[in-house]
Amino acid sequence: MSGMRIKMIVIAMILVLASLLFAQGAFAVSQDMVIAIGAEPENLDPLKMMSAPAATIAEHMVETLIYLDVDGTLQPALAVSWEPAEDDMSWLINLREGVRFHDGTPFNAEAVKYNLDRFMGVEDPAKAAIFSFLLGEVSSVEVVDEYTIQVHLKKPFAPIASHLSHSFIGMHSPASLEALPEGEFAQAPVGTGPFKFVSWDRGEQITMRRNEDYWDGAPKLDTVTFKFVPEAGSRVIMLETGEVHAIMAVPPTDIVRLDEDPDIDIVRQTSVRLIYIGFNLEREIFQDVRVRRAINHAVNKDVLIEAIFQGVGEPSSAPIVPVIFGYHTVGPYEYDPEKARALLAEAGYPDGFEIELFHPTGRYPQDATVTEAVQAMLQEVGITARLTTYDWGTYLATVIVPPEQAEHDMYMLGWGTVTLDADYGLYALFHSSQWPPRNNVSYYANAEVDALLDEARITPDRGVREQLYAQAIELIWNDAPWLFLYNEGQVNAVRSNVKGLIHHPLENILAWDAWIE
Repeated sequence: MSGMRIKMIVIAMILVLASLLFAQGAFAVSQDMVIAIGAEPENLDPLKMMSAPAATIAEHMVETLIYLDVDGTLQPALAVSWEPAEDDMSWLINLREGVRFHDGTPFNAEAVKYNLDRFMGVEDPAKAAIFSFLLGEVSSVEVVDEYTIQVHLKKPFAPIASHLSHSFIGMHSPASLEALPEGEFAQAPVGTGPFKFVSWDRGEQITMRRNEDYWDGAPKLDTVTFKFVPEAGSRVIMLETGEVHAIMAVPPTDIVRLDEDPDIDIVRQTSVRLIYIGFNLEREIFQDVRVRRAINHAVNKDVLIEAIFQGVGEPSSAPIVPVIFGYHTVGPYEYDPEKARALLAEAGYPDGFEIELFHPTGRYPQDATVTEAVQAMLQEVGITARLTTYDWGTYLATVIVPPEQAEHDMYMLGWGTVTLDADYGLYALFHSSQWPPRNNVSYYANAEVDALLDEARITPDRGVREQLYAQAIELIWNDAPWLFLYNEGQVNAVRSNVKGLIHHPLENILAWDAWIE
């Protein structure tokens, strides 16, 4: 065989091998996306879900009937249309046809009724979801035909369509839920979403893979992994080194530097979340409103925002943020340490007192740093706050408890009004029916506020509802069951080759349509 012929054969073999490698995708960009977030979900079962991290991850696998888009409009999801009856005492909901759960069982009206009944605790009210107030005015769910349900109401319920868009009312396969042993909750969601559950390594990460049979077309990504990294600086390093493709809650001190990196994009998004420190109103010391108002005057929110968040955010001026329907300006509480000291003296605490202040670390941007700053400001007016923190799951289980089990005097939490309706932001946190295991963790009770919130949620007239919420907000603000802190800004960061991620105002980061270039 001549040398020339041998050379031609070798070249041909190389070309064939190269074509095979390309055909197998050996040189293609990996479509395995990794996202770092600060907190691990406390649960992925609708009955136990309580936080945005849980919602973010669940929404990749489990869908709702209605979707609240980034522009605040309600869009079809597993429901294609929804209409109220003329008397506003029921809603007719038409469902999407041809959809299957990840286990192959069909999505239909029976599945919706099963999920809504389970969420409301129809068979056993003691097993109702923590957020069952979302459907609190629903009397029953009727299967009209295979793809139609009728939701019957006890009273007209103005925010019901918004509430049905809530991430926690996702549709799970009834077969998967019924297979659970008694007392156990779904840890591996079986929904209809674009990704399927793969694994949950506790304390580390959750991984899901593409649903090839997704009704709206299979996603571009092969897998999505959410890593749990409470320390913000570590998330930044992982992004810079390419270990992860995106991170949530960029530390303000790193924003400018990351913005100058050509391989990283900063994403600024509005947020519907406010951050507060609640008082345990069952403690004698906090039953005096002068003490609660004193603490509100003792903390300089402008300094917190400027020094810790580089100006991103604004002092709270109400118990909900301005973009929410029903918002009414009543604040902020003016920073006035002299007034704080005077109020404390009037209340019988001229020399201050000591308290236990619980806070999370890594759940909210700079949460531990903020709490330390608040601790220092309270010390200036004579209040000594001892700080206690836990991982997110333990923290929630420690703080959201009946009053007789509470170890804390004050606690930090945040709340995003994710339906964009004041009912969600006020009823859940200030109505006396919502004490733990639900979300009124301050154990606040005001009969006048209860009546206003009850009336507002059954009043169809939006103008009247706004007036009712304005009255309720003024009462709540003057009662001061919280130290009202600030409305949160949302700053995320992604590698510049990441496309199509949705950074939602509801503090969700969604990879449904994302890909890696």
